[in-house]
Parts: sequence; C-alpha cells; structure tokens
Amino acid sequence: MDLKRTGALLGLAALTTVGLAACSDDNAGGGDSSAQAVAGAECGGKANLKSSGSSAQNNAMTVFANSYAMSCEGQTLDYNSNGSGAGVKEFIGGQTDFGGSDSPLKDAEYVTAEERCDGPAWNLPAVFGPIAVAYNLDGVELTLSGPTIAKIFNGGITNWNDPAIAAENKGAELPDQRITVIFRSDESGTTDNFQKYLDAASDGAWTQEAGKTFNGGVGEGAKGNEGVSAAIGQTPGTITYTEWSYAKNQDLSMVKIVTPADAEGVELTAETAGKTIDSAKLKNEGTNDLVIDTSSFYVPEAAGAYPIILPTYEIVCSTYKDPETAAAVRSFLNVAVSEEVQGQLEAEGYIPVPDAFREKLTTAISEIS
Repeated sequence: MDLKRTGALLGLAALTTVGLAACSDDNAGGGDSSAQAVAGAECGGKANLKSSGSSAQNNAMTVFANSYAMSCEGQTLDYNSNGSGAGVKEFIGGQTDFGGSDSPLKDAEYVTAEERCDGPAWNLPAVFGPIAVAYNLDGVELTLSGPTIAKIFNGGITNWNDPAIAAENKGAELPDQRITVIFRSDESGTTDNFQKYLDAASDGAWTQEAGKTFNGGVGEGAKGNEGVSAAIGQTPGTITYTEWSYAKNQDLSMVKIVTPADAEGVELTAETAGKTIDSAKLKNEGTNDLVIDTSSFYVPEAAGAYPIILPTYEIVCSTYKDPETAAAVRSFLNVAVSEEVQGQLEAEGYIPVPDAFREKLTTAISEIS
C-alpha cells in the first residue's frame, strides 16, 4: 500500500465546504445533528462568510456553521478544511474573511496581516481539541512516555517489541513488527503543537524542534487529520498524531501518555483534557489577542491532566476594511462560542471553552469593527 499517495488522495477527498446545507457526513462526526440555534443571537453583516484552514477544527466548524445558519436566517459560512498553513496564507491574502489555524500568527505574519486589515490581527481560540497519539496494533493497549514517543517519531525506535516500549507496557504481547510512522504531509498546526510537546516532554530525545512541517525524518505522509487517521485505520503497525475527534470517529486505539504526575499514563478523555485547559495562561494578558501559552500543558504537574492539548484559533482582523464583513464575523463567532453551541462539541471530540475563558472571547469579539 502506497500510504503517501493514498493519504494525499484521502486528504484531497476530505476537503470540506461547510455552509447552510452542511449535511455531508464526511468526517463530520454527526455535526449536522449536533447543531443548535442560539436564542436571541445578534445577527448582521453580509450573508456569506468564507473561511479556510485547520482540519483539526473541521468537525467543530460543521457544528458552528449549521448553528449559525439556524440562528441567523439567510447567513452562511463556507469553510475549507485545507490545513493551517493554507488558512493563514488565504486570510492574509484576502481570499477569506477569517482564517483557522492550530498555531497563532508569527511575527512576520502579524505584519502582513495588518496590511490586509485596517489594524492588528487577533488570534481567538474558539476550539480546544486534544491531540491523540493513535496506533493500529490488534489487542494491545499502549502506554508510552514522552521520550519513547519522541524516539518512535524520529526513528530512534523502529520496532514494536523494542525494550523501551516493553518496559512501559509490562505484560503486553508486543509484536515483532516494524513501526510505520504516519505524519502530516501538509503544513499543519497540529504538527507544530505535537512537535512542541515532543520538544518539551522528551528529556532531550527530540532534537528536531517544532514547526508546521514534520521534522522527524521517518515515515509516510498523508494529508490532513482526515488522511492520517484513515491511514492508521487501514494499516496495522502504524502510529500517528491526530486531532481527537478524528481518532474517535475512526474508532482508533489511543496511547495513554506518561507524565511527571502519572507514571501509569493518562488516558485521553474529556475530563483529563479539561483539567489541562483549566490551567491555560495567555501570552498577551490584557489584550484581545488571546494566544494561549501551551508550555504548561506539555509537562503537567497535576495528576490526571492529559498533556497534548491543541487550541485552534480563528484569526480575524481587529478592524475590517468592510463593515459588513466585520458584523458577520462578530455574529458568527458569538454563535460559535456561545454556551449552547460549545456544549455540543464534546460529542465531536472537542473540549468546550471554559466559562471564564468564554468571557475573554466574547469581549474580544465585541470589539471587532
């Protein structure tokens, strides 16, 4: 099986446009049925919004877009799940009204975005999605530490019955089988966040740094969370990193991750991810650019906290050149971050925005002009 070619084809097939009639069940995980109208939503602005970017938030965007259409008659969002790198480029280039990215803007991107806008761009995290380390080994429940995961993803460990894996999984029947790493072939904020975790939690085993391009140097590429998850489901002996909603929808096995507070490993659940999000800190306190400092996530001190959490950002203009666009972006985001709509996300594999953090989001959204 040519995983690189197959993953690319799957990723291309999974590009999703979400709007008023977003009835497709292509990776949506039931988003259509989860949609809910927001009573008293403040609707306004142009009828059709366009956005693109992070595939990690695609299933949440299905819920958001349908809830927006139900709440604001005649208004729609078209969202193209083409990856964070494309989402940032298309927003900065003026091809979309806002972008979706798993990583906040970099310094140079802020400068270019300000030229596209009539003021600074803001990063608003409306979706929190844990990153699962998913694998395909029949009958094996895996527990792995940060150093061992890093060595798997940079080629330091190449076989499933390696002594390091066996030491962390006493009693497990590990096969004498080569490990096949599946990585994101497209630029991805999921890749960036996963590599940041490896850099922080590997005790020096990961020397490849972070970034939206996978730097491990091993494995086969597949496009999007859709592509890597599908490849894992189809191919024994594989391992990848993917947004939790995709791992759940594909019914993939997921690694329990060892942390400094949990030697037996932490299973990925809404509760364990929520405990991590509760500790979230902002890099730019006192501003409306709500960039999360994820460094405290990766090596949690609290017991029962899952360490790889992905905040997904909606990248917006603080001031749009077109007031009708600004009004529609405000309307959409207020629906998206509402308690009613966020409450639908757990079924899709996301963690609802905590109440205290929602207040910061709604304040920032209200000041988009």
